[in-house]
Amino acid sequence: MQSRKSSAAEGTTNCASGRTAVTPAGSTGGKRGQSGQSGQSGITQLALDWHTGFVGLLAGVDEAGRGPLAGPVVAAAVILDDEQPIAGLADSKVLTEKTRERLFDEIRAKALCCAIAEATVEEIDRLNILGATLLAMRRAVEGLRLKPGRVLVDGNRLPTLSVPAEAVVGGDATVQAISAASILAKVHRDRLCLELHARHPHYGFATHKGYATAEHLAALRRHGACVAHRRSFSPVRDVLDAEAA
Repeated sequence: MQSRKSSAAEGTTNCASGRTAVTPAGSTGGKRGQSGQSGQSGITQLALDWHTGFVGLLAGVDEAGRGPLAGPVVAAAVILDDEQPIAGLADSKVLTEKTRERLFDEIRAKALCCAIAEATVEEIDRLNILGATLLAMRRAVEGLRLKPGRVLVDGNRLPTLSVPAEAVVGGDATVQAISAASILAKVHRDRLCLELHARHPHYGFATHKGYATAEHLAALRRHGACVAHRRSFSPVRDVLDAEAA
């Protein structure tokens, strides 16, 4: 694969080159979700015409980290290479950590191109988690070295894109390009949580990955919120309110 740095989007890791530019700020199966909807900027998203043939590159998109109380939300976009199939692609949630790590490297090596993007904790608190997730997805698609002719996104909501797109409910289990994106996003975010754990070991980020486990909630009450916590999420906000009272 060619080694080029993407300049299309901020907050993006271009998998083809492995270079990072993060700023502070297959199959088409599966149940189809919304299309032709209005995105964050009020621009109507282009919908796919499923009744006509289509020739072009297909990108799959998925996210990781909507539910945790801390850390960025991550999205990935992947255009697979039909001539270099990847065995074992599936929803990242059903794969073991060891398998995800192996597939992460294989996807980066064999995909035509891929990109990983983030929306920061500050953006999550400012936009809300849905808006920040759609922002990360848009950044991932814009960070691709090659422009896709169509985009399939896991779930039932779409970011605003300049190319036709369709939401696919359960796509991470039925569309290989989305499965690949889910693996990239999950592994990338898990690695970010290990970095958070190194900086804030008393919260246990390496174990719970920021989710609201009993261990995490107890540490949050004991130590208060750190800079990585999402102030707009109620368990964090409750702790901050209690400290201010």
